[in-house]
Amino acid sequence: MAKILDIKNLVTNFYTYEGVVKALNRISFSVDHGSTFGLVGESGCGKSVTVRSIMGIVQEPGKIENGEINFFPDPEGPDSGMELLSKSEAFMENLRGNLISMVFQEPNAALNPIMTIGEQIAESYCVHQRQEMIQSILRPDSGSDLPDSKRTGDCGVTVFWFLKPLYKYSLDHPDSMVLKILKKIPLVSRWDRGVMKMAVQKSIELLTVLGISNPENIVCQYPNNLSGGMKQRVVIAIALASNPVLLIADEATSNLDVTIQAQILELLDDLKQRQIISSILLITHDLGIVAQTCDRVGVMYAGNICEIGSVDKIFDNPKHPYTKALLESVPKISQQGELKTIVGNVPNLVSPPEGCRFHPRCEHAMEICKTAAPQLETIGLDHQVACYLYTSKS
Repeated sequence: MAKILDIKNLVTNFYTYEGVVKALNRISFSVDHGSTFGLVGESGCGKSVTVRSIMGIVQEPGKIENGEINFFPDPEGPDSGMELLSKSEAFMENLRGNLISMVFQEPNAALNPIMTIGEQIAESYCVHQRQEMIQSILRPDSGSDLPDSKRTGDCGVTVFWFLKPLYKYSLDHPDSMVLKILKKIPLVSRWDRGVMKMAVQKSIELLTVLGISNPENIVCQYPNNLSGGMKQRVVIAIALASNPVLLIADEATSNLDVTIQAQILELLDDLKQRQIISSILLITHDLGIVAQTCDRVGVMYAGNICEIGSVDKIFDNPKHPYTKALLESVPKISQQGELKTIVGNVPNLVSPPEGCRFHPRCEHAMEICKTAAPQLETIGLDHQVACYLYTSKS
């Protein structure tokens, strides 16, 4: 299957007063078109830093030091790929929310409390589909008998005739200084409100697709008027506004109750089945969610990828000692006695252990584990592990 995302040897560090936090240590994995890839691990292992590195939104004092992030939006055209770390910020701004979108962990932090829901969803349309909407507004309604100067656009949005030249000018000169000056003059600052009106209409249609009842009322509400599950659906709507091919969900269900969590996961799967989105990169620490929704899984520990494989292989035949310990610590219906725990603590990434970062907590640790970090090696069909118990150097 064609890859949509291919990450190679990604290194991200944070320069703090305490020292350099080595958050990502040469991680590599890929996501296929039409699949859901789960990235799982304990809190602080680097999952969120990974997706922020992909989106190019690592904030200071963080810095992407090395590696490649190759993105292939067209499954039929492998030559259409792009290396994201080499692109400019202007390019990434156009990419974010357009071809790649992200659903953040906390909807209350992602939504603006002083903007209506309709305005926040419409904003994505206005940024990424503004030219297309202006063309639709200017295109006369072919079913109308009125003269061209009095017709509405084929989208049903009406604009005053004397504003149409301005709309046409904005098509040819979208970044014109004239338009920027007009936006600062109170009397004419809202000359393009027809675009916002159309964007709100598209927002209502999108909320309907996402199964939100009474969307006409929802777009007029503020975030504080909605429940947690409804807010998360709105955040998903914002992410889907421009039909991205890759959706990144960073702990999108972590703060929701079990019922709403199941609804959100079902919604994401339904969107993929209907090909509204091509692929999903799901970040979570919940192994139950991974088993339910993912096709392939990557297990992270302390900034490293420990093991990658299909869901069946990771859950039925785990190889890395950390993966095994993680699965053994999950409560089971047939559980008897105390749950197993992983001895020790997650290392401080300012001064991580030499060699394999899991070796101080691993009951199978060998001398080589303390001096040299193992590399991911293929041990079977769609199954890779970074452990000297299985690699050639053992």
